[in-house]
Amino acid sequence: MIKKYKGLQLTAAGLLAISLTACGAGGSTTTPAPGASASAAPSGGNTTKENVTITFQNIYPDPTDPKNGMLKKIVNDYQTKNPNIKIELDSLNTDQQKLKLKTQAASKEVPDITIVNPSAQMKPFVDAGLFAPLNDMVEQNGLKGTFQEGILNWYTFNNNIYALPDGNNIGLVYYNKDLFKQAGVEVPKTFEDMVAAVKTLKGKGIQPMAIGEKDSWTGSFLFMNVLLRTNGGPGFLQAVVDGKKTFADPAFTDAVSSFQDLIQAGAFQEGATSFDYNAGENLFKTGKAAMYYMGSWATGGIETSSVNGKVGVFKFPTVKGKGNPDEFMLAPGSAFAISANSKHLKETKDFLNYFMLNFPKEAFAVKGAVGIAQKVDGDFKAAGYSDMAMEVLDMFKQVKGGDLAFDNTMNPGTAQGHLASIQNLFVQKKDPAEVGKEHQTAYDTNKK
Repeated sequence: MIKKYKGLQLTAAGLLAISLTACGAGGSTTTPAPGASASAAPSGGNTTKENVTITFQNIYPDPTDPKNGMLKKIVNDYQTKNPNIKIELDSLNTDQQKLKLKTQAASKEVPDITIVNPSAQMKPFVDAGLFAPLNDMVEQNGLKGTFQEGILNWYTFNNNIYALPDGNNIGLVYYNKDLFKQAGVEVPKTFEDMVAAVKTLKGKGIQPMAIGEKDSWTGSFLFMNVLLRTNGGPGFLQAVVDGKKTFADPAFTDAVSSFQDLIQAGAFQEGATSFDYNAGENLFKTGKAAMYYMGSWATGGIETSSVNGKVGVFKFPTVKGKGNPDEFMLAPGSAFAISANSKHLKETKDFLNYFMLNFPKEAFAVKGAVGIAQKVDGDFKAAGYSDMAMEVLDMFKQVKGGDLAFDNTMNPGTAQGHLASIQNLFVQKKDPAEVGKEHQTAYDTNKK
């Protein structure tokens, strides 16, 4: 069983840690753990002269994403210091990577390093013995102390840490100030205001929102924020698991109804289900859409895009008068796991230790450090982070709790049924009660 350590409250508390470095103009507010600074990081501790190739599966394929360049820099630096080590990158978008890993896991050919999501998504891989425990490695060079308090618990089973996260994020709405001004719309204070804004933007010939729903988790992430509101707060899925609610509950059907109001108003680009995550996001980053709901990890890519300086953010609003905007969709990030069957386990652990020690410094340097899972030693404002980034960092301070994504909460079978059901709403309007039945069937079929 996964060790939750006070569950969502802890995640919310951990999210606050990164925001503290944005306060004031006095530089760093975080002291790295002894030996944890990038300059003090070892070259990997590799003493063998054997030529070794480490396969590194990752989800940074977009060259416009700052983390893509950061990844390559850390890898190149490591290879320079360890000429007998070659890091072979396999860079995929999120859904492609999930599918590929599922196939690799079935044949027990997991890459040396791969990507997994926390909690329920990780559990089947851990139960199958596919990942190596990292307890020993995180104690080396002060690495464990670089992570925000409590974040590693989402990746811990039976007191063993099996993956190291890249992020600790919240869901929010980015908006293009120029396009809002052009259409004469204000920042929505309610979900109903948002639907009205969509209609106004559409009427002015402006694409209201962008989404990459080919990667079906994107629509689910947005839908779950609607459900967080209609439920009046966190915990709907846990109530289902506890037998206190079903998917026929008004909180769920109201969320479906409101979500469809947004779709039917013309919020999303035509053929949204044919746009993957990167293509959907690029619509916003190139100024072709007025709003974009996503995790705060998108901040870095937006900041280095052509719309930088034109973008603001706002909290997801109340729905039908319900919910608290200070309760967010919480997103402990994707994480790096090591194959238990790696032929070069020691070398792979040494490299991942080096990679994660350097991650905060390099992410900060490329303006990609908003929402990472580790403490950041630096003054964001002084480093030239945008007003938008500072707004996002300020939002972290206001987190009063929230929910995890559906597929990080429910078992994979139920989650797959959910993702397909929500994705279908982008193609056709459905009776909310019928959508509830689809979810209940998926849950009843897959629960243990």
